[in-house]
Amino acid sequence: QVQLVESGGGLVQAGGSLRVSCAASGRTFNNFIMGWFRQAPGKERELLAAISWSGASPHYADSVKGRFTISRDNAKDTVYLQMNSLEPKDTAIYYCAAASNTIATMKWGPYDYWGQGTQVTVSS
Repeated sequence: QVQLVESGGGLVQAGGSLRVSCAASGRTFNNFIMGWFRQAPGKERELLAAISWSGASPHYADSVKGRFTISRDNAKDTVYLQMNSLEPKDTAIYYCAAASNTIATMKWGPYDYWGQGTQVTVSS
């Protein structure tokens, strides 16, 4: 089993920045693809960014490309999402997820472990 715990959400003004973190415990973190998702009220959950075990060539959704950066620290079993130039439309619950299957891909997963989420609210 893998446990994922997000932190770092909160309230920020439009144009501001926020970094959310996801700490993993349980099985070996280094081998997993890690992803950040979000879900706003009334909307489907969307993949924002994903990163492989090596950290090379991360995947980004068009909606956040150039504003958000995903990174990981395998020594700390932690993945981060740095969010800059935040907009009110970025308001959502942000989830991290892990894909443990060796044939998983960053864009399609499957992601089989999920955190509880952290709220990010961007005020105008």
